[in-house]
Amino acid sequence: MREITELLKQKQKQVNQVLREIMRQQDFPSDLLREAMEYTLFSGGKRIRPVLTLLAAEFVEGDLDSALWAGGALELIHTYSLIHDDLPAMDDDDLRRGQPSNHRVYGPGIAVLAGDGLLTLAFEVLGELELEAEKINNIVRVVARGAGPSGMVGGQVLDLQGEDVQLDLVGLKQIHQNKTGALIKSSILAGAYCGSPQKRDLKALEVYAEHLGFLFQITDDILDVTGDQEQLGKDVGRDSELNKATYPSLLGLQEARNEAQRCAREARQALDYAGPQARKLQKLADFILDRDF
Repeated sequence: MREITELLKQKQKQVNQVLREIMRQQDFPSDLLREAMEYTLFSGGKRIRPVLTLLAAEFVEGDLDSALWAGGALELIHTYSLIHDDLPAMDDDDLRRGQPSNHRVYGPGIAVLAGDGLLTLAFEVLGELELEAEKINNIVRVVARGAGPSGMVGGQVLDLQGEDVQLDLVGLKQIHQNKTGALIKSSILAGAYCGSPQKRDLKALEVYAEHLGFLFQITDDILDVTGDQEQLGKDVGRDSELNKATYPSLLGLQEARNEAQRCAREARQALDYAGPQARKLQKLADFILDRDF
């Protein structure tokens, strides 16, 4: 675990440097907008999605510099989703990463626009990647699909519709496959398209991504029950307050943990054929399984 922790620290540092450069290059007509965007963007976070982009690019021996910038774009999109998810009209959360949510500091209107700014800026970054046109097209396509109505946005709608509704496990998985899993899958495929992946590699990475997305959400559900608010940096117990279906509420806590272990195992197994080349991605699955953040 120490090895993957050190790897994450190294990758996070690289990602943060690129994010600073992305924001430095922008000519904002409003200092308030820049401040609101940077407030959440630089509030912490493990940068898991850009790390996945980098590791997937390494896996296919792709262009790591382009993967770093593509990963930065994925983090912009993830940050926008957090800002919007915390809004009063959504989950109405007061805390994010241990500090007041964006709308609690800047008001809902500026928070909405800060999120909009991060989302659209991400596609500017992707469009300027120094890659062949076909690779850029593939990256933009998979990121837009994962972030948009057939992915994360659609999943967030299903999540809102799922409040105060008796969902079964199939319905819950549909929410999580889109709300959480779709952008994780996009992060991995964006990294793969920074190289020239073989069909076998793409298929294996897709399977890995699907199991990893479920794993991330299951552990998130578990931490909402068992986690420490100070360590998590956000309110715990919100799923119960909003009467949302979760893995622990449907399966029980122990069975939810068993399901998380199964997802981690299947994510690792999807890449077994690649041997040592897949080691970092496989260890990251174990890290997410055991996470406390």
